[in-house]
Amino acid sequence: MNERILIADDHYVVRAGTALVLETAYPNLNIDFAENYEQVKKTVANQHYTLLILDIDMPGTQYKKMIPELKGIQNDLKILVFSGYDKDVAIQYIREGAEGYLSKQSSEEEIKNAVKTVIEKGYFYPSELIGLIIQNKRNNPAEKLSSREYEIFKLLADGNGNLEIANRLNIQMSTVSTYKKRIFQKLDVSNIAELIKVYELMH
Repeated sequence: MNERILIADDHYVVRAGTALVLETAYPNLNIDFAENYEQVKKTVANQHYTLLILDIDMPGTQYKKMIPELKGIQNDLKILVFSGYDKDVAIQYIREGAEGYLSKQSSEEEIKNAVKTVIEKGYFYPSELIGLIIQNKRNNPAEKLSSREYEIFKLLADGNGNLEIANRLNIQMSTVSTYKKRIFQKLDVSNIAELIKVYELMH
């Protein structure tokens, strides 16, 4: 593997230890480092990476928002969330688009396997997470919405009216009304207040 990866963590020992494990297993990897979120953004903007191992608790962190923000800078970047938090937190990041989760308590073998799997398969979910992800999908009503419906759902929940949504998305007001009806049906809500509740439960 001669990919370039970025290890982002504010603890030197974690960065050095993770790099050592990976360099020993995959001598051709190019490994760079970042100590805070600002550095991560700058580095990703200036250099193409196959994989980012991202500590979610470093200085400047934006927590879940980091995932879409970094993908906005480099859309094919694979992100492996590196955290001491429990699995419920991991799922929230995976829902935002992270390709996997690695616990900071992981063994050397698990770290090597996670990195290899994400690079080769495109994702890495520890086995104990898979059941939770499926369960969460069942519990997440927004899974029923198409991406356009979800976009309008978010705009409605943020307090935008039909006209504002029509202008923002450059579509007809009648089209917004049609989408709105469909969203209400799929989410089983009858007014905006209920829709906002559904939105808040998910975030």
